[in-house]
Amino acid sequence: MINTIDYQKIFFEITSDFKETDDIGTIATYIPELGKVNPKKLGIHLTTIDNQHYAFGDSEESFSIQSVAKVLSLTLALKIMGGEIWKRVGVEPSGSAFNSLVQLEYEKGIPRNPFINAGAIVICDILVSCLDKPKQDLLTFIRETSGIDSVNYSYQVAESEKKCGYRNYALVNLMKDFGNIHNDIDIVLDLYFYLCSIEMTCKQLTQSFMFLASGGVNPITNQSVISPTRAKRINSVMLMCGFYDEAGDFAFKVGLPGKSGVGGGIVAIHPGKFCIAVWSPKLNANGNSYKGMKVLEALTSKTQCSIF
Repeated sequence: MINTIDYQKIFFEITSDFKETDDIGTIATYIPELGKVNPKKLGIHLTTIDNQHYAFGDSEESFSIQSVAKVLSLTLALKIMGGEIWKRVGVEPSGSAFNSLVQLEYEKGIPRNPFINAGAIVICDILVSCLDKPKQDLLTFIRETSGIDSVNYSYQVAESEKKCGYRNYALVNLMKDFGNIHNDIDIVLDLYFYLCSIEMTCKQLTQSFMFLASGGVNPITNQSVISPTRAKRINSVMLMCGFYDEAGDFAFKVGLPGKSGVGGGIVAIHPGKFCIAVWSPKLNANGNSYKGMKVLEALTSKTQCSIF
């Protein structure tokens, strides 16, 4: 593939435009460790499937990827269990907050999709049932998928979330009552909190998600991560459900499969072309990075490059 787009120039154009834009949003202070992050950070990194790199700002600084990691836990669960997982979690947009209890009770303990909190907790329950050492085995899979041995959990962030994760405890207990959690809830939530605590840079994120841009094979490591069919399924769920109750807006304005996290990170995929990660800690009202959303909208607008 010969790249004809000067992404570096486009990044400078986009960020120059931001100088005239109010820097609105708030950081996720409800998780104490995330409240310590410098809210002015902005990192962008784009990696093409032929391993060209374009970067801007704080792209080499590690941050808590939070719910972005739920794509990787879903990938491992699919790799192990296949389509059986869809009996316990759906693939529909939630249309409500990512930590909603109301919808979960109405639908008898079956989460709408694997990216809202309840759905990701079910995926963690599946992994606890399948893995001998869940935290260690999941981290090994992520390191192998990315080709980066230094990727790790943040003990401080995980324990910080554990101390204030009352809504997640409510979700797991409700699903346990409906029979959709099979293991000890403390073990399941321990895996969930540590999954969300994973730290990466924007560059590392793009390398970790390249398999979704290249039919299930990471072109940087030449590792086959998952089948082409399942890579397509994961991209589809990301497009429909990757931004909670703002997924439709993201698809409408950006036109790429993507996943956000309350640490301010967003990863987006253009199958066959590239993976891009953006990090800006200030969140909008839906819990998605305010600037991250704007960067990606401007990128696809300027390049006329989306999946549609």
